[in-house]
Amino acid sequence: MYGAAGALAVVALVWTEWHGVRQAEAALAFGALIAVGEAIRCVEAPPALPGGGGGVSDPRGEPAPLAAAGALGYALLGRLGGEPATHGVLQTVTVVVAASLAGLVAPLALGCPVDPGHTARRVLTAAFAAVCFQPLHRTGRLADWLGHGPSLVGYLLALLAVTALCDAVLAAALARARTGWPYGPLLRDELRSLPGVGAAVCATAAVMALTVAVAGLWPVPVLAVPLLLIQYSYRRYAGIRATYRQTIASLARSTEIAGYTPTGHAREVAGLSRAVGRELGLSEPRLTVLEYAALMHDIGQLSLVDPVPAGATEPLPAAEQRKIALLGGAVVRQTGVPAEVALVVERQADPYREQPLAARIVRAVNAYTELVSGPAAEGTAGAAALRALERLRLATARDFDPVVVEALATVLSRGVYGRPR
Repeated sequence: MYGAAGALAVVALVWTEWHGVRQAEAALAFGALIAVGEAIRCVEAPPALPGGGGGVSDPRGEPAPLAAAGALGYALLGRLGGEPATHGVLQTVTVVVAASLAGLVAPLALGCPVDPGHTARRVLTAAFAAVCFQPLHRTGRLADWLGHGPSLVGYLLALLAVTALCDAVLAAALARARTGWPYGPLLRDELRSLPGVGAAVCATAAVMALTVAVAGLWPVPVLAVPLLLIQYSYRRYAGIRATYRQTIASLARSTEIAGYTPTGHAREVAGLSRAVGRELGLSEPRLTVLEYAALMHDIGQLSLVDPVPAGATEPLPAAEQRKIALLGGAVVRQTGVPAEVALVVERQADPYREQPLAARIVRAVNAYTELVSGPAAEGTAGAAALRALERLRLATARDFDPVVVEALATVLSRGVYGRPR
């Protein structure tokens, strides 16, 4: 993807340098819109939503609706103040590339992290939209087929919908390459987000192209205001969500502070559980429930008069495990987290065939971490991990879901979580 975007950018820059910039005022206006949107996305971005103990954050990052709408609006610009637009496909790519790079100057100067994947996606999606619109418009075929009424608007919206789908495919592919997570769930998460920010971007791009065609460039900054508010709202939401997770993680540490569980146990179980859930194809909302439940799965131990040695609940009698799980669920219900989280915590001690999938994952991962880091662990970390997996596999007839255990083995085989604490 990077190679395709880079090659296209080089060809477009050379072509524009050779032929010159056409209708420079439109290129400057839309380029400024893209640059501002990119700079806002990177500078003072909210903390990435943690992915758990494995240190893998949300691969999708913060959206840039202002930059995306500016790029698509310029790609679909057929007229400028009543006059035909003459910029074409390659100048569209040039403006998107130059403006995106200009928007990264301020973040780089301030030491903010930047993601070239966003730029590559924007270049490819803007080029796709321009290729599907500009040649048909400039040759007059689009006017002959659709005219300038509702049919043209419908074509623009349909083209933008297809472009949004292509962008989702590219975003999922980038996340897959960066994290190694299964492609299917990543694509589902991207597609699920399209009716929100994606719909606003597509609608604004279409309105921008149609309005500028009649009224000129002055409506561009006015149409940018709603997207700025959307981006600000997303930033606030991401910040609140990150703070919410940190609060849950702090509450989960109460068992560690009280000496009931080893330090870092809840964080490790949460990170590994999230990785297993991702391997099994859980969507992002279900992964969030899984992570919260994993963080708080031992909270019921605070009801014990004497701590369990090393916090290991798996060797306890079934009745004792069930008591701890039910008390933990009762505590979780008082924290205001979704009821699904409390349900997962409460079902930890049930037979695995009666448990929801999230509870099966937390139970298997918790047992694994106790085995590799408990007093019985001997030898190297790799040998301890293999012995722990073997014990889980031997108990799949009664205690652990074999599908979950094999997903855990797959995650561990990648070498990210195989070390004991």
